[in-house]
Amino acid sequence: MQPVSPASEREGRGSPLLPDAHILVVEDDGEMRILIAKFLRQNGYRVTGARNGAEMWDTLALSSVDLVLLDVMLPGQSGLDLCRALRAKTEVPIIMVTARGEEADRVAGLELGADDYIPKPFSRPELLARIRAVLRRAQAGTGRTGVTMGDRMTFANWVLDTRRRELTAPDGSAVDLSSGEYDLLLAFCEHPQRVLSRDQVLDLARNRISDSVDRSVDVMVSRLRRKLEPLADSPSIIKTIRSAGYMFVPTVTRG
Repeated sequence: MQPVSPASEREGRGSPLLPDAHILVVEDDGEMRILIAKFLRQNGYRVTGARNGAEMWDTLALSSVDLVLLDVMLPGQSGLDLCRALRAKTEVPIIMVTARGEEADRVAGLELGADDYIPKPFSRPELLARIRAVLRRAQAGTGRTGVTMGDRMTFANWVLDTRRRELTAPDGSAVDLSSGEYDLLLAFCEHPQRVLSRDQVLDLARNRISDSVDRSVDVMVSRLRRKLEPLADSPSIIKTIRSAGYMFVPTVTRG
């Protein structure tokens, strides 16, 4: 694929589309998933990756998602099965992606409720154009896209307001967060009680952490931990799992 200028790709994103739209990429090929996520982030989208249906449902349980980019060939439940299940529960826009380009597969996906269908290999401009078109249609038809689970995430008496990007402590005081700290906390809140490797933290935090090395993740986590656990006897919020990464300890509710 030819390189695409992020600046040129952002052109025209403003008014017709939701700002910072959240795209869930369900793709079992790790390299492909990372490449798609990186490209979409460069063009202003928020992206969460999932390897299979189980991770897709976990994300949807905690996050507001504006579009699902769904691969057909997945381990366990196929993308077609997941498309059927998604459409039974929500009107979230779905774009099916597959290496198989047969007409029967395209028709099956569309009949199950997919909004569009793109065969591999595809160019980055085509992918971006299809995503924009589907988001425009969805927003024009409903006034809002996606699965909305609420804008407030609550954990251990803390409240993270994702619309205002504000964190409120248990005593009601506001806590200032940098952009990187906010993205890191949001990533933890969307994947609670799961061990996340440092690479996963980097990916989920939308590459706001300055450098893709272990130490930079440790520094950012330490800064966030000092704000969430200010006292020696503060409840543990972020636990270090030796040789594995980190785990966000508390239960998270959204509403």
